[in-house]
Amino acid sequence: MRTLFLGAVLAVAAAMPVSADQNNAKDHAPIGVMGDHMHKKGEVMFSYRFMRMNMEGNRIGTNSVTPDEIVTTVPNRFFGAPMQPPTLRVVPLKMTMDMHMLGAMYAPSDWLTLMVMGNVLSNDMDHLTYQGGMGTTTLGEFTTSSSGFGDTKIGGLIRIFDESANGVRHHAHFNANLSLPTGSTTKTDEILTPMDMTPTVRLPYPMQLGSGTFDFQPGVTYTGASDQFSWGAQYLGTFRAGTNDEGYALGDRHDVTAWAQWGPQPWVAFSGRLAFRSQEEIDGIDPAIMAPVQTANPDFHGGERIDMGFGVNLAGQHGAIKGHRLAVEVLLPVHQDLNGPQMETDWTLTVGWQKAF
Repeated sequence: MRTLFLGAVLAVAAAMPVSADQNNAKDHAPIGVMGDHMHKKGEVMFSYRFMRMNMEGNRIGTNSVTPDEIVTTVPNRFFGAPMQPPTLRVVPLKMTMDMHMLGAMYAPSDWLTLMVMGNVLSNDMDHLTYQGGMGTTTLGEFTTSSSGFGDTKIGGLIRIFDESANGVRHHAHFNANLSLPTGSTTKTDEILTPMDMTPTVRLPYPMQLGSGTFDFQPGVTYTGASDQFSWGAQYLGTFRAGTNDEGYALGDRHDVTAWAQWGPQPWVAFSGRLAFRSQEEIDGIDPAIMAPVQTANPDFHGGERIDMGFGVNLAGQHGAIKGHRLAVEVLLPVHQDLNGPQMETDWTLTVGWQKAF
């Protein structure tokens, strides 16, 4: 259905004549990049993004590991506590995360654009439980789920410079954002233990919906554009302010990305992008999260990942679709070095709509 819709939009846009005052599809970064552009004084923009991340399989560092290897070789941090075996006995097999993001931007002046973004998350993780305290006999599989509001981001973009020379435009701005802890950190669900019991417990860290802390997110963005091409680069940091009410803080994060786009016509632009992410381990521990599974260990979080992205931006030129933007981008990992055992990312899909007034 999504493919048919995109094809219909492309066909309609291709049949439209081009005029000099149209908005250009290459003026915005790939849809997976946040806070890439500013607005003119008095302009308002609303946006919606849907993102799905798919994770399957596990690795330690850069090496893939099987569930049997994990449950026979990786120590259980909680060994010694009641019902806690010496090695891990539950292994996550697959996780999908769906995120719906609603955003708004408003420019009170040409040098400042304000923004707010909220999101709703839905997580599902499949697990394999091994029987008893040792060996490779499997007991069964189970799935945990969590959903609800995530953290809310507020902030602004502050212009550094915006100038044109010899047909090339150069622009740069600061990103100054604050993430508010509106997402839950106490979600629970039923699990299957190695002793064939099914208690309801607090879910491990990847299944929670927020950080629980106020997170400062500074950054800087540069963009450039010529007749048919545009390009850009961005750095965004995420720094946690203290620990949350459960006694931990997610690791600080650094995101660096660069992209290039070709717009053969104002209504369409094709993009390529590289994205690097580095995240530290979790600092502290939630005493309510205790299980013989890797996701319950704060040390088995974070690492480094490099993704390669491919996308297309569409910009309506006339009639009912004038001013509307539709975009899609797929990110595929080319390098993962994880503080594992940890689930590896297979792909990330982002589809989005934007409209400025």
